[in-house]
Amino acid sequence: MTDTGSSARTDAVEPPASVKLTLLTLTAMVVGSMVGAGVFSLPRRFAEETGVAGALIAWAIAGVGMLMLAFVFQTLAVRRPDLDAGVYAYAKAGFGEYLGFFSAFGYWASACVGNVTYWVLIMSTIGAVWPSLGDGDTLLAVVLSTLGLWAFFFLIRRGVKEATAINKIVTVAKVVPILVFVILALFYFQPSVFADNFGGADYAGSLFNQVRGTMLATVFVFLGVEGASVYSRHAKRREDVGRATVLGFLSVFAIFASVTIVSYGLMPMGEIAELRQPSMAGVLEHAVGTWGKVFVSVGLIVSVLGAYLAWTLMAAEVLFVAAEDNDMPRFLGRSNTADVPVPALLMTTLLSQIVLVVTMFSDDAFNFALDLTSALSLIPFFLAAAFAVKIAFRPGREGAVGDSTRRELVTAAIATLYTAFLLYAAGLKFVLISFILYAPATFLFIKARREQNRRLFSPGEAVICAVSVVGAIVGVTALATGWIEL
Repeated sequence: MTDTGSSARTDAVEPPASVKLTLLTLTAMVVGSMVGAGVFSLPRRFAEETGVAGALIAWAIAGVGMLMLAFVFQTLAVRRPDLDAGVYAYAKAGFGEYLGFFSAFGYWASACVGNVTYWVLIMSTIGAVWPSLGDGDTLLAVVLSTLGLWAFFFLIRRGVKEATAINKIVTVAKVVPILVFVILALFYFQPSVFADNFGGADYAGSLFNQVRGTMLATVFVFLGVEGASVYSRHAKRREDVGRATVLGFLSVFAIFASVTIVSYGLMPMGEIAELRQPSMAGVLEHAVGTWGKVFVSVGLIVSVLGAYLAWTLMAAEVLFVAAEDNDMPRFLGRSNTADVPVPALLMTTLLSQIVLVVTMFSDDAFNFALDLTSALSLIPFFLAAAFAVKIAFRPGREGAVGDSTRRELVTAAIATLYTAFLLYAAGLKFVLISFILYAPATFLFIKARREQNRRLFSPGEAVICAVSVVGAIVGVTALATGWIEL
């Protein structure tokens, strides 16, 4: 990696050469990021909320919305090739440094919380045969997860090249069990059971509420669609970033929708909703016996560890690039001789550790971490999509390369509306909890401004800060009074 000249890099040791990633590796990063814990939890997550009809509508909405978002990242990678670390950089370029900072922090925090879901699900999987681990939220489970957290920290410290090579191998290995699940489910598919599940159960409510209830689950499984964009500074060819994004999305969309729909043909949705996570293992066990549960459980562990690797890399990358751009404190812009941003990696591991401890006090550790991960990612996604709208309207004023097209405008507008709907679907609870994380993060922004001897806030930034602080106060009060619960 060549030095950018940023003051944040003054303490870094310059590596001899930059690591460059091919289209295949970037696509593997996208697939590896998305195919993680979420896909193995889909049968129960959907059965808790909706029947077949609602699931089909939800996947149609999520598929179109996320495809538009994938096109947004593809377009922005080409139209603004000067911007690295995708989500964060687009928010800053479009809406200023403070909202760019919030986008960087929110995306990073989302990745850290998402990493916790991986360890919770691994421990819950093993807990089926080792009861002391419970549902992944017992003291022993947290201790073992902690050992895993720090083992990966030392692995990734060795270098980006080694870590991404491992991820490419793991991506292939973990997709196989999921495809086998779909094929076996089709073989044992029962049309009568599928028909009984079509309209949903009495507890599912109206069709609109059924669809709304699944939205955060679809966001979680699609997190990572921006993976190639986040790691754009390492791409051999800039156009590969957009290609990898779309290729990765289309591949996993087909897998996710298939896993959900075929499950409705194997068991009544009420029974699926009662399965322990990973529910895919329970569904296959019902169809083929114990070996199906073991097969899926092994595949899950491989899948989750690969996704954890990819997400930890991306989370640290966002903090690193933000520090290089002087939007985070300088110490986060340091990297070692292997081109790994060690301070950013350390902060990523520490936040995951804190959230891991918090899961012990949650009624449903996995679903809480999953929904919070989705909610934290929505503001960065919304700002990136809105920036694409600005570029489509006035490319010259936004520094874009080339002329905008009507297709770009329509794509960006749909992606913006979709992410706005997701914010509504998330509900007030997770918005307030997000503010509890966002508001204290402002201290990092203040530290960065002081290092540069700059004014702390502009008038507009001061208003945004005040809103986040009020939101955090309301959130803490709501938790303390029991209005919202973890």
